[in-house]
Amino acid sequence: MTAPASDSPALVVEGVSHAFGARKALSDVSLTVPRGRFTVLLGLNGAGKTTLFSLVTRLYGNVSGAIRVCGFDVRRTPRPALARLGVVFQSRAIDSDLTVMENLVYHAALHGIGGRQARARAMQMLERTGLADRARDRARTLSGGQLRRVEIVRAMLHGPELLLLDEPTVGLDVGARQAILTAVRTLVAEDGLGVLWATHLMDEVEPEDRVVVLHKGVVLAEDSAAAIIARTGVATIRDAFVALTGERPVAEREAAA
Repeated sequence: MTAPASDSPALVVEGVSHAFGARKALSDVSLTVPRGRFTVLLGLNGAGKTTLFSLVTRLYGNVSGAIRVCGFDVRRTPRPALARLGVVFQSRAIDSDLTVMENLVYHAALHGIGGRQARARAMQMLERTGLADRARDRARTLSGGQLRRVEIVRAMLHGPELLLLDEPTVGLDVGARQAILTAVRTLVAEDGLGVLWATHLMDEVEPEDRVVVLHKGVVLAEDSAAAIIARTGVATIRDAFVALTGERPVAEREAAA
């Protein structure tokens, strides 16, 4: 097997559809996540974001189109594709009875990383995310935002080139959300990591971010946030989202209820 070019995008999705019985969750979805870019998958709950993540990670098998991680097709060559992928799912997956370091060493072992190397990598990443002083604390003593940062560290232990994060800041306060965003954006800038950040929160988008607007399983726009705003003739990404989808963001709908 010929290895893909080293400059292959972190993620390419081409013409992927998926249905649950008669309900179509994704319809001919195509998108690209370049290396070294923070890409936002922006959509309301039910847009198909989690379904797409499940296809990329092979929790579901894609039967249409193609999905490539760093040039490796996830269906034809799943092992090298998934080896280059780190994931933070919406549901928490940290053992609260273990310490932070024990959680990380256990996860590293699943990737074949020995204890000494795992501890060294874990401590390095904990330092980068501001959690080095919590390494020996039991996970149950951490705040929700700190636990999310531990999950990001865990997803990075094996040195992935693509990081998927599915609604990672849901239920967190503004300070915790900002700390997580800052940590991930730093990884993009310093490590050249490709990131796909799924969210319905408009204030998490920066003008320079690459944005994919996903609505009812269909990609409505894919470009920089600034370009999408300019193309729709509005002032903010929130207004651009409304113009494209015809729907208000969740927070506004809840406030009006």
